[in-house]
Amino acid sequence: MRGPSEAFPLDEASLLAALEGAPAPDAPRIRELLAKARELKGLDEADLPTLMALEDPELTQELFATARWVKEQIYGSRIVLFAPLYVSNLCGNECLYCAFRASNRSLPRRALSQGEIAAEVGQLLAQGHKRVLLVAGEAYPDEGLDYILKAIRTVYASRHGGDAIRRVNVNIAPLEVADFRRLKDEGIGTYQLFQETYHRGTYARMHPRGQKADFDWRLGCMDRAMQAGIDDVGLGALFGLHDWRFEVLALLRHARHLEDRFGCGPHTLSVPRIEPAEGSATSEAPPHAVSDAAFRKIVAILRLAVPYTGLILSTRERPGIRREALELGISQISAGSRTNPGGYEEDAAEGGSQFSLGDHRSLDEVVRELAGSGFLPSFCTACYRLGRTGADFMDLAKPGQIKAHCLPNALATLQEYAADHASPATRKASERLLAETLGGLEGLPRRRAEGLVELVRKGERDVFC
Repeated sequence: MRGPSEAFPLDEASLLAALEGAPAPDAPRIRELLAKARELKGLDEADLPTLMALEDPELTQELFATARWVKEQIYGSRIVLFAPLYVSNLCGNECLYCAFRASNRSLPRRALSQGEIAAEVGQLLAQGHKRVLLVAGEAYPDEGLDYILKAIRTVYASRHGGDAIRRVNVNIAPLEVADFRRLKDEGIGTYQLFQETYHRGTYARMHPRGQKADFDWRLGCMDRAMQAGIDDVGLGALFGLHDWRFEVLALLRHARHLEDRFGCGPHTLSVPRIEPAEGSATSEAPPHAVSDAAFRKIVAILRLAVPYTGLILSTRERPGIRREALELGISQISAGSRTNPGGYEEDAAEGGSQFSLGDHRSLDEVVRELAGSGFLPSFCTACYRLGRTGADFMDLAKPGQIKAHCLPNALATLQEYAADHASPATRKASERLLAETLGGLEGLPRRRAEGLVELVRKGERDVFC
């Protein structure tokens, strides 16, 4: 039986009032907010509605330029890469926008065996992935949560040549505190869960049946996870269900609540937009469809509001908008994704998928484009394995000290990918970027980075500082 909900006090009325009472986005006010953002301390809830209302093309470009500058100051050119690993599409919920919804009889249902999970991991390792996001529909085989815990162990234990997955993040249904402790004991990285929409009325319409129909149980999930000792959590909203401005404000308030209560806010925020899903009329015509222009503002505003929080963009989005979003503050992307159980081993993007993909490029193609565009592809997982998580990570990130670790580690992982997995064209682009980046460093940062890269070139693997 569920314990009492410990959701934070969302106070929907005050969010709506903040949107309605926002000052006009005149040039002096906008530039004042952008100057505040350049202090790298984030923005307040009251600052965001004015930026959201911005339509002037020149000021919008200033917003985007500021977001690029903030991202560069904190993350540099690094872009972390990962892949989702769907182990099951069984689900007891009735989310109107999702192919996994229980009443969708056209969807082939499947829960992978542990052997099939190992085969999927083998395919991901062969591509060069080092971190995965384990995803399951919100119903499990007869084993219940034990099925997920075994799956995590299988992922960590799987090998392809000398390669192994170094970090498993998890996106599964909300749990009680005691079960979150069991999840933490499996050595996960980030626990990720999206509220989908923070608007209570919309939430009720979109989730008419199943355990997910309980808005407050889901809203209190991250409090329970952090009570259980999981200090890296990932929030998100599914943009297109309700007014995007409301969702962005609510996301920020949720992040501030976690920071106030636990001393550390979310490690990541995700910004998925609704994409077509098999058997879902709602996904074909979202109630509040978000345009590309609005989506760019969402990314840029979140980067200014929570500068030290990772922003994740999935392969829901088309390559073009992903390229643009990288310039506006995105710091993590998935690549070569499948959203159906067994999709990697069977090399099938459809058949049991949760939603349609917008970017069908391989990991190799994405790495090549990133490197050729001056972004630094990173497969680094060092912080999580050295205990630099939660508040400890932020203590290094906010004064800028985390760069001393992240850049050398990212370069080492790119050298490893280039040597072990890259096509000739991608290896050439990666080696050019490695040379240019190392050439731009001086003193201790250069010696540290060159030392790690040289170790990889000599045959060592999984080196980090």
